[in-house]
Amino acid sequence: MPLDPAQRPSVAVCLAAFNGMRHLPQQVASIFDQSGVDVTLFVSVDRSTDGTEEWFSRLQAENDRIVLLPFGEQFGGAARNFFRLLREVDFSAFDYVAFADQDDIWLPGKLKRASDQLSNNGAQGYSSDIVAFWEGGRTLYIKKSYPQRRWDYLFESAGPGCTFVFSRRLALDMQVFLRQDPTRTQEVGLHDWFTYAFARAQGYTWVIDAYASLMYRQHGQNQVGVNAGIAAMVWRAKQVLNGWGLRQARLIARLVGADKDPRVHLWLGGGRRATWALAWQATHCRRRPVDRLWFAMSCLALVLIGWK
Repeated sequence: MPLDPAQRPSVAVCLAAFNGMRHLPQQVASIFDQSGVDVTLFVSVDRSTDGTEEWFSRLQAENDRIVLLPFGEQFGGAARNFFRLLREVDFSAFDYVAFADQDDIWLPGKLKRASDQLSNNGAQGYSSDIVAFWEGGRTLYIKKSYPQRRWDYLFESAGPGCTFVFSRRLALDMQVFLRQDPTRTQEVGLHDWFTYAFARAQGYTWVIDAYASLMYRQHGQNQVGVNAGIAAMVWRAKQVLNGWGLRQARLIARLVGADKDPRVHLWLGGGRRATWALAWQATHCRRRPVDRLWFAMSCLALVLIGWK
């Protein structure tokens, strides 16, 4: 149901941090500089060594809009940290939920635009294009807003998780799922991919906005950076050829219940014949046209090397 235009949307921003002191002050400032919305920041810190926990403790004492989850756990990756936030934060008092990385810079209208897009489109999930930037001053507009395909959600995220904003309803549905058995998502490598897949598989409408409202920082500590440059292409090629991508797709398809679709079930068992068949379905599996070609070629490469 659309919000009253006179009402300021309330947003629970979930931030997963780890040794983030180099960039956290600028990112957190940009989150609290959001216009037209009421923000509460929920923070989960993977056990750190650079003073991240102490900094947030001091900040919380000065700002009652910051809620810190208990410190001390070691997650070993952003996905498990974000899943912890989804399990433990009480979203019942908020209109929307957003993911935040520790090192980006949000433009002031980011959350308001997302909430307007969700409300105007009757959607439950939102993501957007981004502007990647590097320390030397280079910037690059990254388009993620290609038309959604039948099964794109099983093979890619809707964009970087730091652009994600979604409804309380979707957040609570994911929370129920994650609380039922926290171990089920232990092998999921990317929380944003899972979130998008969960939403689409449950029939929720998702909007990918052709607009960039954040600066997506690129540096040597990015767990997954923007797909630009030779190094990124090499890294992704390795993930394809070692089968990681398709293993994740299988895992996520089963988790979100997409395996009940007979056309999806055909390739879940793996093997050369299934991967060959998947190559011919590439047009349904990725949004960007060039990525469909690469997807088909990757499947054929896996067939040739005998991946199972």
